[in-house]
Amino acid sequence: MLEITNLKNISKKFALAINCASFKENEAMRAIAYSMDLLLPGLYIWLLGFSFRIGGSIPDDIPYKYPGKIHSYTGIALVLPGYRIFTTYQGSYDPKQT
Repeated sequence: MLEITNLKNISKKFALAINCASFKENEAMRAIAYSMDLLLPGLYIWLLGFSFRIGGSIPDDIPYKYPGKIHSYTGIALVLPGYRIFTTYQGSYDPKQT
């Protein structure tokens, strides 16, 4: 019985940690979403809280803040000049999607 209780506590803490992290809100992920949405050449990798970007650009927040989000926890994208994109991400950049 004690082992079951410990597993339940661990799973609750893990779920809470994932919810609190909200990696989709950070600036690095916003820059990746912006760059992929505009098809800016570069290599983009994201895995849970870690993100890696070569190329692309940070979002231009004038006159409004770029609202796009990536709705997956992991992915890789390669955007080449000439608007060619190869990506594992198949979702939308719409911030209202759940």
